[in-house]
Amino acid sequence: MRRILFFIFIFSIFLIIIGGNKLKADSIKGDVENGTKLFKKNCTACHSIELEKKMIGPALYGVTEKRSRKWLHEWIKDNKSLRKSGDKDAIAIYKEYGNIEMNSFSQLSEKQIDDILSFIIKSPDSKKETENHVNNNETHEKKEKEFLVKLIIFCFGILSLILIWILYRIQILIRLINQGETEVSIFRKKNFIINILYKKILGNDKKKWYLFSCFTGFFLLAGIYESWSFLMKIDVNKGYKPEQPIYFSHKIHSEINKIDCQYCHSSAKYGKVSGIPSVNVCMNCHITIHEYNGDYLEKGKSRDEYNKEIQKIYHVVGWDPETRKYSKKTHPIQWIRIHNMPDFVYFDHSQHILTGEKTIKKLKKVNLVCNACHGEVQKMDTVEMSNDFTMEWCISCHKTVEIDIQNRYYKEYFPNKKNKITVDMIGGTECAKCHY
Repeated sequence: MRRILFFIFIFSIFLIIIGGNKLKADSIKGDVENGTKLFKKNCTACHSIELEKKMIGPALYGVTEKRSRKWLHEWIKDNKSLRKSGDKDAIAIYKEYGNIEMNSFSQLSEKQIDDILSFIIKSPDSKKETENHVNNNETHEKKEKEFLVKLIIFCFGILSLILIWILYRIQILIRLINQGETEVSIFRKKNFIINILYKKILGNDKKKWYLFSCFTGFFLLAGIYESWSFLMKIDVNKGYKPEQPIYFSHKIHSEINKIDCQYCHSSAKYGKVSGIPSVNVCMNCHITIHEYNGDYLEKGKSRDEYNKEIQKIYHVVGWDPETRKYSKKTHPIQWIRIHNMPDFVYFDHSQHILTGEKTIKKLKKVNLVCNACHGEVQKMDTVEMSNDFTMEWCISCHKTVEIDIQNRYYKEYFPNKKNKITVDMIGGTECAKCHY
């Protein structure tokens, strides 16, 4: 009897423990979809969206089973106060991660924190979901490319059919002229469409036939024009504005803090390409600037978001702002290129900045020569492609921009300038200038 009571007691304790853990997890009820958005917005600077993966902060998968809802709320809202209260778990986590203090999220409501925790609970296969999301994006892009190719082939097919039809009509017309009127009547009887047009709609009225021909010709030309316009817009990406791995506001750096373009893009003045600045250039300033304290805030963003982007820079170069030492663990940034000339096009930044700066500024009415092509980048939070960057766009500029006669090279070759000399007059529209 005692053995039976003992087993019942042990089994009861087992059920209580399991039930308690389940209750602890189930007591967190929130909106998973909203939690996903909040997690991406507030947490991904330090925690991986793949919850089983460790990043700057710990892997968060299973954290709702290890800690109570109350503790997690206190930690997220103000972990510093929780440590000061003497909480052993909070102090242990702080020491485990090299005394790096987690950002406080006092602005988050109880419901929003529950939403984030719900996302963590309901995403055991987050890694698979992320991979599926990437695969879905790749599949979507592949389908778009396939559709574009099919559309182009379809347009060429339609044009081919139209040309064949025109050639066939010309051939019939020549045969009719050669064989006389008898053949005309046979042709009308055999051709159903022409027969209907002749008998029921147009008859022998030459004016009607003339108008019909003009109408048909107009639609034919319009179709060819629209097809050509569509083909000419392929890979013209004006307005392209990708999301970069580290958010960078040109407005804050260039316009507000007056950092010169060529401080970061140092190779633009004397080189072919403008170049992407290394993270060492960023660290020239951010080795001492740990937080954003400016007055300007982009709509929809907070100071904490800007501060997290600074933390990303530290993570990339392996810099510890507490010890002020490099860990030698670097993580290359995969920037997404916005302006990218095709391989068969040669473009030299230095030629435009040094040789054409004065005349380009004058024609385009800009203060910076960079703005002539890239738009007012200093006023952009997220950089986008401001112009078409087509061959037509470049040539139209070469036909209107005058050469700088004060340049030593041109001064030697055009000592007695009388008339306006534009770039196209000195070979600026020759194919081999850009394609060789």
